[in-house]
Amino acid sequence: MLKLSGLAVLATVMLLTGCYLPVTDPMPDESACGASDLQSLVGQSARVLETMRFGVVTRIIRPGDAVTMDYVPDRLNIAIDSQEIISRVSCG
Repeated sequence: MLKLSGLAVLATVMLLTGCYLPVTDPMPDESACGASDLQSLVGQSARVLETMRFGVVTRIIRPGDAVTMDYVPDRLNIAIDSQEIISRVSCG
């Protein structure tokens, strides 16, 4: 049976974790879809969207909506909460 000291176990764990590099998405560029220019919509009623037209593909996302997890940099996402208030405007 192999016995390792606490220090050896710690060194092994640190070595193995150091080899793991999680893949993360780069910070989204909120200007790619125009989201940076539309941040003033956050906090407003979703009704304001009824008269607006966007020059990019746009998703209006409400609670319970099924959405794909694919990242499309120039797609505008507008999240609406259960109170019908715009809670987030982002690209993706």
